[in-house]
Amino acid sequence: MSKWDEAYLGLCRRILTEGTRAVNRTGVDTIKVPSHCFHFDLSEEFPILTTKQLFIRQAVLEMLWIYQAQSNDVRWLQERNVHIWDEWEIDEEGYWNATQLLPDDSGNLVKTEVHKEFGREWAHTIGTAYGWIVNRFQLTQTLIDKLKNHPEDRRMIMSLWQNDYLATAVLPSCVWSSEWDVTEGRLNAWVHQRSCDVPLGLPFNVTQYATLLCMLAQVCGLQPGTLDWSIKDAHIYVNQIDPIKEQLRRFDENGSLPAPKLWLNPAVDDFFKFDNSKDLPDVKLIGYEHMGKLSFPIAQ
Repeated sequence: MSKWDEAYLGLCRRILTEGTRAVNRTGVDTIKVPSHCFHFDLSEEFPILTTKQLFIRQAVLEMLWIYQAQSNDVRWLQERNVHIWDEWEIDEEGYWNATQLLPDDSGNLVKTEVHKEFGREWAHTIGTAYGWIVNRFQLTQTLIDKLKNHPEDRRMIMSLWQNDYLATAVLPSCVWSSEWDVTEGRLNAWVHQRSCDVPLGLPFNVTQYATLLCMLAQVCGLQPGTLDWSIKDAHIYVNQIDPIKEQLRRFDENGSLPAPKLWLNPAVDDFFKFDNSKDLPDVKLIGYEHMGKLSFPIAQ
């Protein structure tokens, strides 16, 4: 049975029973807990939910967009039929528009039309965020060099949170830092998430970073080790509660299904050579069974 389903739904149950209702910039309230942590051993189980369907192709392509293509151009994803970032795409004229709750002169949160100008040179991107930061600081290349040549290094960190570039990002990185180490030939990582949409974001994020760790381990001659995950502000939007309750019902009545195996093309020995085309031929799940799709609304 899938340990990840049990741990994930334990967090969902905790939020619904212990959480606090909170307002936020999106205008859709959340139920939240201030922090939560997970621990995975990737040599024992590849974490992907079975109590709902998770689309591995979209999840891994988004991760490769950030760390391999090192792109902020939403069209790269759209060309591969991945539409995760469509709502945050800067338009042709260089503007990004949304309706959010923002403080007025008295400090009260009021619904406000946000029209943020980036300039036409940033059209179709998400500004200076995610892959743009990775490319600007060559984060992936630096990490791989250290893993191969200085595995004893205790400063193997990738940070997507760069203060100088927050104002020119449409959405500052939610999963923003990862720390890496090599112990007894196993690659381990600790990932931190500042804000976590538990129904939509967390399942994708955990599977993405587990895949990234396995890919880096393969190309650096290491074995997959542990993945620790820490969250600040783990929340469920109030309009997501019903499908989460359905997912909990599935688990309570049927448990979870066996965890699948991740297959990576063993011929690939360079992270930048994993095929990132639409069909993602170098990445497959073996034996993935799930209980069907659940739909959750997105909050901007």
